[in-house]
This record gives sequence, structure tokens and C-alpha cells, in this order.
Amino acid sequence: MDIAVETLIDQETLERRICEMAAELDQTFDGKEVRVIGILKGSIYFMCELTKRMKTPVTLDFLSISSYGNGMESSGVIHFDKDLDEPIEGKDVLLVEDIMDTGRTLSYLLKVLQERNPASLRVITLLDKPSRRLVKIEPWMTGFTIPDRFVVGFGLDYAQNYRNLPYIGVIE
Repeated sequence: MDIAVETLIDQETLERRICEMAAELDQTFDGKEVRVIGILKGSIYFMCELTKRMKTPVTLDFLSISSYGNGMESSGVIHFDKDLDEPIEGKDVLLVEDIMDTGRTLSYLLKVLQERNPASLRVITLLDKPSRRLVKIEPWMTGFTIPDRFVVGFGLDYAQNYRNLPYIGVIE
């Protein structure tokens, strides 16, 4: 693909903020073990960079979800392509998102996970686009609030490309 990508958040700024977030999480959880759940595929880069900087004991798990429709519109029906490997009952859970926009899928996912009786359930996101929010839901912790632009890099893709950029870029 030969598409121009403009840098929105450079690699150094990303790394600095992720270190700050890891330190905040260490203070919050104060040595208690945390189950960190990443939503595939976009959250992988953020989740790995975040957890390797945390001193708090963590266990990792992943979810993969999709909503089916006519290809352009979500039907609103969520399908679990990959569910959790381990139960979360009684666990402190940190759900890691790459980007939050409308909040519809996340709202549904949080209801499903709450029914599994975790001790606590918090959402953190690397990027937040509050201008696109359709459901009243806010992340517990945010890396960066960004404008409503199409972003790639650091796990975010365009047609499965650009995930491996070490920065957050914008496609015009």
C-alpha cells in the first residue's frame, strides 16, 4: 500500500505516556495481581508495552469480538470469535482497548464481563475519540484524547496494514 501517513503521536511521546500509565496502575493496584485482558487485534502492541513496564503481577488473556451486518453497518449483534481462557470471577480485571470511539461494542462487552463477577473491572484505552461516542461510557484511564481522524500504527490498522508502525499516524 502506498498511502501517505502523517504522524499524530510520535514514538517517544507514546513510550513516555505508556510508562506513566504503568506507574499509575502500579499505584492503583498496589501489588495485587491483575488480570489484563486485551481485545484482539488492535490492543496487542499497547497491552504488551504497558504490562512489561508494570511492577504489579499480571496475568494475560484475550478476547476477539465482531459484529455482523452488511459489511458497512454493524447489526448490533456481538459475536465472540475468541472468549477468555480463564474465569474472571473474583479477579481485578483491566480491559485494554486500542481506541474508543462510539462505545457500543464496549458497552455490550462490559455487561457480559460484569455478569462473570470480577472483583473490579476497569477499562483503559490508548486512544479516545469522545466526539464519536454514541453510548455514555468513559474509559477509566486514557493515554491520549484524539480528534475524529482515521488513525493507524501501534496496533491500529487499515485493511490489516500499518499495525507495525511504531507511532500513531493519520491517513488522509
